[in-house]
Amino acid sequence: MDAAPIATRLAELDWEAIECSLRDQGFAKTSPLLTPDECEALVALYPDDSRFRSRVDMARHRFGEGDYKYLAHPLPPVVESLREEAYPRLARLANAWEETLGSATRYPPDLAGLLGLCRRHGQTKPTPLLLHYEAGGYNCLHQDLYGDIAFPLQITAFLSRRGVDYEGGDFLLVEQRPRAQSRGEAIHTERGELVIFPTRHRPLPHAPPARPRRPGLASHDHASRREHDHAGDALHARHHLPRREVGR
Repeated sequence: MDAAPIATRLAELDWEAIECSLRDQGFAKTSPLLTPDECEALVALYPDDSRFRSRVDMARHRFGEGDYKYLAHPLPPVVESLREEAYPRLARLANAWEETLGSATRYPPDLAGLLGLCRRHGQTKPTPLLLHYEAGGYNCLHQDLYGDIAFPLQITAFLSRRGVDYEGGDFLLVEQRPRAQSRGEAIHTERGELVIFPTRHRPLPHAPPARPRRPGLASHDHASRREHDHAGDALHARHHLPRREVGR
C-alpha cells in the first residue's frame, strides 16, 4: 500500500498541539511522518556526491565529529514536498511570533515567496542537508543564522533506527532565558519523526504584566549526538543560506 502524500500526512498532524508545544516548551516533536522506505532512500543518497553541492567535515572546522552534505538541485521529491507543504503552516506561526515581539518583519505565505525574497538578497543555494555521524559523533551547540533572510523555525527529520543503526544519542536544545540559567532539553527521537524548533529566538509566554513591557525572549542553540558502530543520519531542512560555506 502506497503512503499518503506528504501534504496529507502533514494535514493530519495536530497543529494546535504543535503550536502549543513550541510556545510552552520551545520545540515540537511529531509522530513518525516519513516512512521507513523514505528514510532509507534518503540515507542511501549519501555516497552519491552528484546529489550534493558541498560536504563539510565537522572535525576539521571544530563543529563536532561527523560530516554533512548540502543537497543540490533537484532536491529529492520527499524533501521538496516537506518544505513546500510545511512552510505555510510555519509561516503563520512565525508571523504571529514576530507580531508578539513587536517586529515589523513578516514572511511570505508560501515557500515560493520566501525563496523569491532570498534570491533578491543574493541567497540562491539550496540549504537542506544530510547530517552523518559514526560512533561517538556529535554536532556542537550552534545557531543557524545565515544570510540577511533567515526563517525563524527549522525542521530536523530523523532517518536512522534507534537500537539498530545506533545506540544512545539524543537531539539537544539549549534555551537561554532572560535573567535565568540556560535550560537544556535532550529529545529522544525515533526514525521518521520530525522536530520543529526556533532558529534563534522565540517569545516566552508569561502572565499579563502589571504595566506594559516587552514580551520575554528566549534564545536557542541546538546539537545532536550519536553513539554506535553504525551511521546515524538526520535530514536538516532549512530555508536560508548558510554563512559557513566550507568544503565546497
